[in-house]
Amino acid sequence: MAGLHHVELWVADLAAARAEWGWLLERLGWTFDGSWAEGSTWVAGETYLTITTSPNLRGDVHDRRTPGLNHLAFHGGARGEVDALMSEAAEHGWRPLYADRYPHAGGPDHYAGWLENSAGFKAEVVAR
Repeated sequence: MAGLHHVELWVADLAAARAEWGWLLERLGWTFDGSWAEGSTWVAGETYLTITTSPNLRGDVHDRRTPGLNHLAFHGGARGEVDALMSEAAEHGWRPLYADRYPHAGGPDHYAGWLENSAGFKAEVVAR
């Protein structure tokens, strides 16, 4: 029973989210599973991630610094794969965070890159 079943991210700008999250997820080996007018889904194993918009949104700005979800962390493969992804990210709407401490912003034994997209969502890509 352990494991994560799915994550649903509500976004204000669906087109930008589809482009940015779609690139990141597919770059990390997730498979596009389909879309509809209000969203899209990607799958990795038995876990899926949905990007969607809703008429029930309160506001149009995501702030990862308020109570709630701060970031999602993904397996990024080998160190070279994380490095390659980090070098491509800006071309796909993601900006690096903690670039002055990359790849050890999480400590000397933690090899990872942190990214933030145009809506302020944060993703961590961790090397094995």
